[in-house]
Amino acid sequence: MPQSRPASLPAIYPHITGRDRRPLQLLDDHRVLTTDQIHRMLFLARRTCQIRLGELAALGLLDRFRFARAGGGSHPWHWTLGHQGHRFQAAAHHRPEPTVRTSRQSVDRLSANPNLTHLLMANEFFVRLIVHARQHPQARLDRWWPETTTTRQFRTITADGHGLWSVADTTVGFFLEADTGTEPLGRVVAKLDRYIQLIRRGGPRYPVLFWLGSEHREEHLHRLLRGRRDSVPLATATHATDPAEAVWLPGGATGRVRLTELPSDHGQPVADNPNYDESGFVL
Repeated sequence: MPQSRPASLPAIYPHITGRDRRPLQLLDDHRVLTTDQIHRMLFLARRTCQIRLGELAALGLLDRFRFARAGGGSHPWHWTLGHQGHRFQAAAHHRPEPTVRTSRQSVDRLSANPNLTHLLMANEFFVRLIVHARQHPQARLDRWWPETTTTRQFRTITADGHGLWSVADTTVGFFLEADTGTEPLGRVVAKLDRYIQLIRRGGPRYPVLFWLGSEHREEHLHRLLRGRRDSVPLATATHATDPAEAVWLPGGATGRVRLTELPSDHGQPVADNPNYDESGFVL
């Protein structure tokens, strides 16, 4: 039997609310989020969130998958764009029309990606900042770039994400290194060399945030960092903490501080620094 053609986008527009555009854009930018992450960022009631995500999936705007738990039951739903969602975002951003096949492959490859846990962890860091900002009117996440955008914009680094975090009139940029505990810490420390190259090119001097799985691994990392005299500011915290609070331990320090207390410099207005254009600094 011939496959039915997907509904035209205008046919589903009456079912898309202004609030729906936010999760569609987030999933376009960051590929995958769990029900819990979307709930905490965008909804007050979990049940309302679950119902709306299900409705968007029925429209083909979202797709989802989940895995069985080793001890029984299932992990939470992982949400990504469905074919209509890919079409909607492509139209909104003047990108080529995706095919059903490419949309299906996108979900299949994401669900089978061995780095899926790491991607969700990096996204969780930014989710917590957004949740904090919802509860504190003076705080805001001005920029959230995923790994792909960060690498494309800054070229020499491969951070897991980049952001600009503001509280009142203070803004600090940062690069995220979300650690799953699978890499030797010597290799983790070696990543700082690329940030040194970025600074020497006139790029930003933002703190590198090592977000670690345990206090033991954090202590070990600081031992390895002793004796380094880098121009790169850095700080560490663990996954159990709220990254917006005073949980960051700078290299060589003994007390923990907030993100906005870390040194941050947007760099020089040179051609390959994406923080600047002809009008000056840009968000």
